[in-house]
Amino acid sequence: MSVLMVPKDKIVYPSLGSQVCIWIEENLVHGPGDLRGQPVRLDQEKRALIYRMYEVYPKGHPQAGRRRFKRCALSMRKGSAKTEFAALIAAAELHPDAPVRSDGFDARGVPVGFGVTDPYIPLVAYTEEQSDELAYGALRIIVTYSRVVDDFDVGIQRIMRINGDGKAVSLASSPDARDGARTTFQVCDETHRWNTPRLKSAHRTMLANIPKRYLSDAWSLEVTTAPSPGEGSVAEDTMDYARRVAEGDLQDSRLFFFHRQASDRHDLNTPEGIRAAVIEASGPVAEWSDIDGICEQWRDPTADKAYLERVWLNRMVRASEKAFDFEIWKSLALEEFTVHPGDTITLGFDGARWRDSVALVGTHLQTGFQWLLGLWEKPENIDEWEAPDGEIDSVVAEVFARFNVWRMYCDPPYWETQVATWAGRYGEKRVIAWWTNRLKPMAYAIKSFVNSIKAQEIHHNGNKDYSRHIGNAVRKKLNLVDENGEALWVIYKERPDSPFKIDAAMAGILSWQARCDALAAGVPIDNKSIYEKRGMLVV
Repeated sequence: MSVLMVPKDKIVYPSLGSQVCIWIEENLVHGPGDLRGQPVRLDQEKRALIYRMYEVYPKGHPQAGRRRFKRCALSMRKGSAKTEFAALIAAAELHPDAPVRSDGFDARGVPVGFGVTDPYIPLVAYTEEQSDELAYGALRIIVTYSRVVDDFDVGIQRIMRINGDGKAVSLASSPDARDGARTTFQVCDETHRWNTPRLKSAHRTMLANIPKRYLSDAWSLEVTTAPSPGEGSVAEDTMDYARRVAEGDLQDSRLFFFHRQASDRHDLNTPEGIRAAVIEASGPVAEWSDIDGICEQWRDPTADKAYLERVWLNRMVRASEKAFDFEIWKSLALEEFTVHPGDTITLGFDGARWRDSVALVGTHLQTGFQWLLGLWEKPENIDEWEAPDGEIDSVVAEVFARFNVWRMYCDPPYWETQVATWAGRYGEKRVIAWWTNRLKPMAYAIKSFVNSIKAQEIHHNGNKDYSRHIGNAVRKKLNLVDENGEALWVIYKERPDSPFKIDAAMAGILSWQARCDALAAGVPIDNKSIYEKRGMLVV
């Protein structure tokens, strides 16, 4: 079994977990599914998770009796009933008599549980269509068929205590300023899908709401399946954060994180290896799962094996349609690096004037270090938008003044006049229109970029926006092959109207191609390695 759990403690903390488990099993039923309406029986893993999530500080501690963890995140494979699990906890947090907060300790030092006064519980999904179907939908069924139903007024989009002093609500975005200040517990559901600027902003707002109800000891729960690397989702950010805490890079005593996946020892080319991996990733869930049905999906020759590995084995695996290996890309980040004024660089410029985004990426000729010089993105909530050409022109002028720009490759559609202006200002041999709609040259430029990533010839400064665009790019095969007979491909957004932008990735490819052309032209560089050039980061 491969588990990442933060923190891993040698000290046992007191917990309300056993009381919460007893209350859930005595009062609640299962939600939608084969066990709908039947009494809840928690498996050992979920029982242990509740115990950890409801740990409190012991007697004698300055915060004795208060919750130890303010943010909890659970990552388990598809079909683990994690959404229902979150709904069961929400039901307990909502009920006036559930023992979810500590009211001191008994003579043995065991915390005494009581209910929250005037709870406000937003259960947030990633789309409007899903807001009533995920955790809130499960909560509504659980409450409706449980013995505590008479304690609530159950509605389509809100569940209130019968006397009106507390409610749970279904949302597709973060609580507004008024309601957010009242939050006592909240659920962020399917956070591997929370990868748009709107949802990531909502997550930040929701976390900021938690400290506002001090007396209620508010907290937050995220549930997810393993995210796809490079999409920049909340789940991916949370996992990266937990890893840094586990490795000692960050100190955070208020985070509890649990991730279970299949270990790497299984041979996924054999039925026996697949079955063993699925069972391991499932944990106690394997007892009631259709393991044979899950394993059968690997036999389909058209199946996306990377997708199956991510959702059923709960591994962070790059989807097969993704253009670049994001795990390798992340490993190429350098925390400190100096590009000195006067150094020779190449530039790539790409973007749509009125739609998605515009990006300018630089590449250091000597070392292959790349960084994002400018990014202008259309805000998600604005229909009419035009890239600020004056601001873009100023950034380009500053770059040409600061560095020795050998060439700037620009994708010209919608920017023909601006590109011509730059060519007239800086020289036609330095500013060149490089049309990305030429499929064969574009495919070979991408191939060079991919091979350089694999060979670790490219480095970058870890900029999240540039990396997000790299992670968003998907591949589209062409009816063309290279000299070795391998299919060529180009990059696109996942769909034309997708909010996941890729223009910085395209600008990075153009900038890299310009560097390759500089090397082929014999432009002189010195022999110092990239590690000898480390220093302050260029921004």
